[in-house]
Amino acid sequence: MQGSPEHQRSGRLWLIAGTGEGPVLAEALLARGWRLSLSVVGEAAGRAYRPGPGLQLAVGAIGAAEGLTPEQGVERELAAADRAGDPYAWVVDASHPFATGISSALAAVCGPRHQPLVRLGRLLDPLEEAVLLQDLTDLEGCAARGERLLLAIGARHLAVAVRHSPGAVHHARLLPDATALRIAMAAGLAPGHVACLRPGGEGRIEAALCRRWRIDAVLCRQSGGCTEGLWRQICRDQGLELRLLKRPPEPAGVRILPLAELLAHVGSSEGA
Repeated sequence: MQGSPEHQRSGRLWLIAGTGEGPVLAEALLARGWRLSLSVVGEAAGRAYRPGPGLQLAVGAIGAAEGLTPEQGVERELAAADRAGDPYAWVVDASHPFATGISSALAAVCGPRHQPLVRLGRLLDPLEEAVLLQDLTDLEGCAARGERLLLAIGARHLAVAVRHSPGAVHHARLLPDATALRIAMAAGLAPGHVACLRPGGEGRIEAALCRRWRIDAVLCRQSGGCTEGLWRQICRDQGLELRLLKRPPEPAGVRILPLAELLAHVGSSEGA
């Protein structure tokens, strides 16, 4: 998608990301001379990024603080950048594949505005080593009574997962966020069965948790990229069953590129 000359002259990007590939992508864009306005959902995600003069961080769901819909929040952000005379050369959507609301909003708003938009693509790995669940109701057919099940699907879905696997002994790995912990407790998880930690360390802490809790199976999302790869490796090493919650479809009409191709496509700020 080609933008206006005004966009093409800008040295600023709007990056919407999380804790997976986001920090690596942000560092690579900063190294190419871009100024980044970075949007993350929570404070825990923001702490995964190294502060710097070229990085402006915004925490919170886009538009939520003003009571706006995601589409209205995106429109507000782009319009404000234009009014300030510092429009975004690119909008880079590196949000989680399951964050369908913001990805759909970006696609819906950027297209009519001729705002250049590119999405980070995460390749899907083969399913030979995993059980694919269409949705969380499929847990009813595979979670055995007494099974020690680790839920690595984010706090918002814990209650539904617990409800559809009533015989399992549930454990959860969450980001270090007070709201996530409250949700886990409300879903019925025992305090000793919840670990709140930031990603990192090449999965060593997650692997140790699986051993300590004597986990039988892991449920995570079919997100692709480093997070899913981490759980695949842990399950291979420890002989655990891996269950993947099926990834939702990507928004139509958006260019989707893996990391290296995305960086080449966006280029450097000098070429903007």
